[in-house]
Amino acid sequence: MRIPHFIQLPLLRLGAMAGGAVLLLVGCTDSGPGKVNSRPGYAGSASCQECHKDAYQLWAKSNHGLAERPLRSDLDAAAFHGAHFSPASLPVAVGLTNASYSITAVGLSGQPEVHSVERVLGNDPLRQFLTAAPGGRWQAMTAAYDPHRNEWFDVFGQENRQPGEWGSWLGRGMNWNGMCAACHNTRLRKNYDEAADAYHTSMMEPAVSCEACHGPLQTHVDWEKKYRGRNQTEPGFPQFTPQQTMDTCASCHARRADLTGEFLPGDKFFDHYDLAIVDHTEVFYPDGQNHDEDYEFTAFLGSKMAAAGVTCLDCHPRSLHMPRPQGNAVCLRCHATGQLKAPIIQPEAHSHHHAGGPGDDCEACHMPVIVYMQRHPRHDHGLTIPDPLLTKKFGIPNACNRCHADRSTDWALAAAEQWYGTNLNRPTRQRAEWLALARRGDATARAPLVAMVTGENNPYWQAVAVGLLDQWLGQESVAQAITQCLASTNALVRATAVRVLEPLAQQTGSSAAAGVRRLLADPSRNVRINAAWALRADLDTNSAAGRELLHYLDFNADQPNGQMQEGAFYFARNDLPSALQHFERAVNWDTNSAPLRHEWAVALSAAGRNAEAIAQLEAACRLDPHETEYFYALGLAWNEAGNLPKTIESLATAVQLDTRNARAWYNLGLAQNTVGETDAALGSLSKAEAADPEDPVIPYARATILAKASRVDEARKAAQRALDLQPNFTEAARLLEALSR
Repeated sequence: MRIPHFIQLPLLRLGAMAGGAVLLLVGCTDSGPGKVNSRPGYAGSASCQECHKDAYQLWAKSNHGLAERPLRSDLDAAAFHGAHFSPASLPVAVGLTNASYSITAVGLSGQPEVHSVERVLGNDPLRQFLTAAPGGRWQAMTAAYDPHRNEWFDVFGQENRQPGEWGSWLGRGMNWNGMCAACHNTRLRKNYDEAADAYHTSMMEPAVSCEACHGPLQTHVDWEKKYRGRNQTEPGFPQFTPQQTMDTCASCHARRADLTGEFLPGDKFFDHYDLAIVDHTEVFYPDGQNHDEDYEFTAFLGSKMAAAGVTCLDCHPRSLHMPRPQGNAVCLRCHATGQLKAPIIQPEAHSHHHAGGPGDDCEACHMPVIVYMQRHPRHDHGLTIPDPLLTKKFGIPNACNRCHADRSTDWALAAAEQWYGTNLNRPTRQRAEWLALARRGDATARAPLVAMVTGENNPYWQAVAVGLLDQWLGQESVAQAITQCLASTNALVRATAVRVLEPLAQQTGSSAAAGVRRLLADPSRNVRINAAWALRADLDTNSAAGRELLHYLDFNADQPNGQMQEGAFYFARNDLPSALQHFERAVNWDTNSAPLRHEWAVALSAAGRNAEAIAQLEAACRLDPHETEYFYALGLAWNEAGNLPKTIESLATAVQLDTRNARAWYNLGLAQNTVGETDAALGSLSKAEAADPEDPVIPYARATILAKASRVDEARKAAQRALDLQPNFTEAARLLEALSR
């Protein structure tokens, strides 16, 4: 039995640089990382100053305006003269000699190395450092400077990442060219050369300039110079809708995979990005709150505010001359007036906390602060409702206990129930419960999720439900519901449906396959690329969607996950030599990644290199000893090698880790039966059937074993159960007929 191959388009991991974080660039070149090249249509921020002096000055002092800059003694000298070190910071030394800044840190050699500092990215609340590396690379150090405390610290706390690891400061996870630069600069081109494994990164302008958000403005500048004061209508200044502006914000303020490297202000987000959403992983909590470093956009997209039409500009005014309201005032613009159909709220009566206190602050309860990189507090933009019951049942954080950390969840739940009563049992609570159960593999969530697919009003949560239903794709009702989503008006829903339907897309003649193939011409590039990926086995790479997929693969080839995707692409097209080359490179670039080793093992097994496949799966199990799928795959590989004791051992571990893994129970039962352990085999198959009561193959397998053991009545019942589930199950019908003679 070959190891089964399951792979979707995985989202690239993001580096530590985000938001207003500050980085210092170190190296030995005059130009610093990324050449500054003029581009057609761009005028540069300096051209805005003449007409927009006040706005320019405000922007120049902002985190966007200071997103990248040369070192300045008035801002940076303190970091290198008189700063102290926190206990958790790396053992580094910093220096300032004749206006030359330097930092000493352990490199790949294991020895301290001195690097000069030349440029700074960002402004507040922390500063990291970059050093030049071979191949045009610039790498971010984990040693960081906090200007508020005049203190050095490690952005990863006590993790102590070591040289050679993917996430160390010299690893690809901390590479500026691919992980940081696009959101800290204007019109950046990564320009990665896969053959040479080198970068030729360039940009229009350092920092998040005027044109990073407004788009190219040369036409506007030229018109102003020629016609200013002549009372003529200007044709050149770009006018964006609120949705276009939100898509521009999301291009940096979202956890996403970049599909093109070509986003321009005014473009559609889903033409350039694949968005991370609530799924089987722990990236988000089931209620939509951020768990990992997820930025703002995804959580907001799942909020009632976004569903009601609220955009970034409603709370963050575009004009620098329009100060953002402070405290509850920003919320009460709608919730005191009923604007956008918002319910009227009296803060003190609603919060049950005294006016002016922290518990009376809308943001404290509905946008709790999470600290990233040890020193960077950010508001969760999910605008969720605190619910201690979800904490008690599923470990989902609530704002009550975030503030009252010294009190129990039961205490918070009792208070919430006393204040709000049955109002707490709202649809959003039920939705979170279903999603949490689905992430546990609990089949009781299946029907509610199918209902969400057809009845959920917010497309974001509809997409989440589609994604979590992938584990029950074998059920006809689930497959039909997801196939219908291919016709959704929402690009995120269509793209998610395509990914889930990928196993069915290869079945010629199925409605899912036909639906996915139609989406190769979808209006959204995101959907087209996902459809091309699902059909990659026989995709015409000269087609428009085929070329878009190849561009995406090339663009992301500088990271281990990108190499894994290239490997999967060639594997599906039966080009094993190319697939093995990319999988091996992916593992070499991130030796501590269990998923990469699993994928390489799949290809090694297909190539008949079973001993190497087993070695990679054993490594994956060591790296992630709690992942049932790796032990399951290892069991199948041992079975391929003819080692049944090892097969049973690995599969037994798989079901111990996940008692709901029906496939593992099923294969364990077959292996136990092969070695003559009939009772154990029947017990495993019964547990497989309990985990997946809708799969007819499981009772059929049990019927065959019972028949061989001359337990005819039990065998008949099992065979009949298989036929009840699948009336056209020919083998089960023949077995039942034979047992009835």
